[in-house]
Amino acid sequence: MEKIEVVHNPRCRKSRESLAFLEDKGLEFETRLYLEDKLSNAELSEILKKLGVQAIDLMRKGESDFKEFIRGKELSEDEMIEQMVAHPKLIERPIVIRGEKAVIARPAEKIEELL
Repeated sequence: MEKIEVVHNPRCRKSRESLAFLEDKGLEFETRLYLEDKLSNAELSEILKKLGVQAIDLMRKGESDFKEFIRGKELSEDEMIEQMVAHPKLIERPIVIRGEKAVIARPAEKIEELL
């Protein structure tokens, strides 16, 4: 079975629910505390590819960082990725990755798409 990785924020209820979902299924997984262990531009680009979405679709638009660094600006895809790397609170979570696919696990049942 391919490795499962969860891009995780332990303070987020939805993120904790995704871990509980995987545990209930008896699946092994690794977590990446992305606020501490920041993603690189290349890693985030790869995650976007696996999700099949653009950078704007992975952003938390209610965050103050979004209002400060993104809203009202005409940014390229690469510039949006750079902003998410610099300000990881912008990244929607949890992201569950398995092989060449990934989902934003909101709700946790979206993980079924990877199984």
